[in-house]
Amino acid sequence: MTDVAQLATSLRRGTLEFCVLAMVEREDIYGTEIVRRLGEERSLATTEGTIYPLLSRLRRVGWLDSKWSESPSGPPRRYYSLTDSGRAALENFRTEWTSFRQTVDRLVGVEA
Repeated sequence: MTDVAQLATSLRRGTLEFCVLAMVEREDIYGTEIVRRLGEERSLATTEGTIYPLLSRLRRVGWLDSKWSESPSGPPRRYYSLTDSGRAALENFRTEWTSFRQTVDRLVGVEA
């Protein structure tokens, strides 16, 4: 893997769960739709093999809840929703991310 690819992977690994929480904050959503929407973002494209274990972990730590719902086209889908704990974690991330991003931008010479 090239240095650039490793950097992108490391950045994605550290932020992907919060991107998923932000998506779920807007609306209850199912796993395949999360993968599809992330795939629309070049820097965040991922696979079901990454997202489903991540969703399970977020449920185990109490940041997401889920419920099964019938689908108009196919088998039932598991829809994910944000818990109060997940909302607090997302808000904390937003605060930390803003500060972190501003510091990195300043240090590497990126204009805001």
